[in-house]
Amino acid sequence: MEVLRVSRLNIKYDKIQALWDVSFQVSQKEVVAILGANGAGKTSLAYSIVGFVIPESGEIFFRGVRINGTPAHLSANRGISLIPEGKRLFPQMTVKENLLLGAYSHNARKSLSQNLELVLEIFPRLGERRNQKAGTLSGGEGQMVAIGRGLMANPELIILDEPSTGLAPLLINNLFEAIRRIKERGITILLAEQNVPHALEISDRALILENGRLTLEGDAKEIQEKTDLKKFYFGD
Repeated sequence: MEVLRVSRLNIKYDKIQALWDVSFQVSQKEVVAILGANGAGKTSLAYSIVGFVIPESGEIFFRGVRINGTPAHLSANRGISLIPEGKRLFPQMTVKENLLLGAYSHNARKSLSQNLELVLEIFPRLGERRNQKAGTLSGGEGQMVAIGRGLMANPELIILDEPSTGLAPLLINNLFEAIRRIKERGITILLAEQNVPHALEISDRALILENGRLTLEGDAKEIQEKTDLKKFYFGD
């Protein structure tokens, strides 16, 4: 069953075009990786889906409903949760308080206890840190809180924008193991990443963005086996 469909999406910032006629679909319970170097258009794509960026043209459908230009809070109410790059926590609030902020919609509040239980099951460390101020956490723990806050919104689709940025290798391994556990819960995931090996390992399909254009799309394992993938990052 189709969860998300993006059709001929074009995004411009003044005279700079960030995306050119990008089209793809994401099915229920699927993990789709959006891969590309810095400036490829991954964040512009993610932000357009949740309503932070208004496309110049094209269409975005969620569960068959056109959501172009929908304000971000309405997208969240529909079941789309964005975890932005950089975590963006409230440092003077506790871990638990930051998590509870994700459950602001009516649907999320109805299942608050179950969602909090799920978050602490996926990230048991957060249970140990629940009364600690978010500003005192390590980078990896902060990313756990950011993802956990997104899960508290009870999403059907979770969009992760560069979740491994700035993390040490061991923490990256832990992060992707957590994403795998989220996948096992049947939550659909759109994963914008530069860490190609980890992203392809966990994904069902992958899309390659190059200078705002979708240049390759297919099964993640098949893309992983392509010897020319490095050209999309290093120009080889």
